Amino acid sequence: RRSSVTALGSCFFVVRAAEPGRKSRILLQLSTNTYNAYNNWGGTSLYAYNGRGGVQGTRVSFERPPASQFSRWEHGFVQWAERNGYELDYAANSDLAFHPEMLAAYKLVLSVGHDEYWSAPMRDHLEAFITRGGNVAFFSGNTCCWQVRSEDKGQALTCFKQNYFVDPMFSAREMAKLSTAWSHHLIKRPENLLTGVGFLWGGYRKSHGQFMDEPAAYKIHRPQHWVFAGTDLTQDAALGAKDTIVGYECDGCELAWDNGLPRPTGRDGTPKDFEVLATCPARWATGDCEWYDEWEKGRVGNAVMGLYQRGGTVFTTGSTDWAHGLQGNDPAVMRITRNILDRLSK
Repeated sequence: RRSSVTALGSCFFVVRAAEPGRKSRILLQLSTNTYNAYNNWGGTSLYAYNGRGGVQGTRVSFERPPASQFSRWEHGFVQWAERNGYELDYAANSDLAFHPEMLAAYKLVLSVGHDEYWSAPMRDHLEAFITRGGNVAFFSGNTCCWQVRSEDKGQALTCFKQNYFVDPMFSAREMAKLSTAWSHHLIKRPENLLTGVGFLWGGYRKSHGQFMDEPAAYKIHRPQHWVFAGTDLTQDAALGAKDTIVGYECDGCELAWDNGLPRPTGRDGTPKDFEVLATCPARWATGDCEWYDEWEKGRVGNAVMGLYQRGGTVFTTGSTDWAHGLQGNDPAVMRITRNILDRLSK
């Protein structure tokens, strides 16, 4: 200290269970790749808006003072879970890639909040877990949006995002490894294949100027489903407006409508047996979408809540802000969360 200005810093630790699954059959993998993508210590992140000189980086290191988004996203979920008797085990995103053997100890893997950056090994191992009968609940949005490549034994990650054409994988014609949107037509592996939904058919709600003056609530489509048991929700009821549980980034799928009920077309990679339980309109901001050469201008998407089965069950809220409803003690949001945890962790 050399003046009246004081600098403060913090550091976080993610500790894996010494004996995975002994105390809990539920694993919460924290969105540590996303934390690192936004961290601009040293001058750059994977975003231009907070980079020195407005420069967007393509590689970020974990070997620097860390930044965390835990308090904004997962913390509210964890507090609610602990108050309600749910014990959780924890892991970092990278543990799905480098310690996949731990998954065998769990019945349910959770993603909460803003889980944006995924490597291919992360996806490979979690998809294999689902195929073997494991369950996953994505209480998150913008999930698995960008493909990253781990480098230096997991100490750094690379993502060229919109500038995929300067990724060395592009010139090498290794398109499946491009570090850009998982939904990009060159990769041919949309996140919908994992989560059931994707950001290309979602967008923003109460963010980036989209639907700023409208309620952030789901419209219920199939209230008889077990997910809604005990909630008293009815057809077309609104869920979560008080706590703005839809937003700020949302995932959806291409929908067709039969007698007023939505179903997936499957053309975007969403499994044909995906059940659409609730939706809320969302939309990309113009400046964020038009880099994609197959973007349909003017498209309005949705946050889509639903689930499908492929060995195990995969549930998604299609929204980053689901935990707002837990923090606000919304009875229906809490009951739905209980229904998911109780059924899929057994």
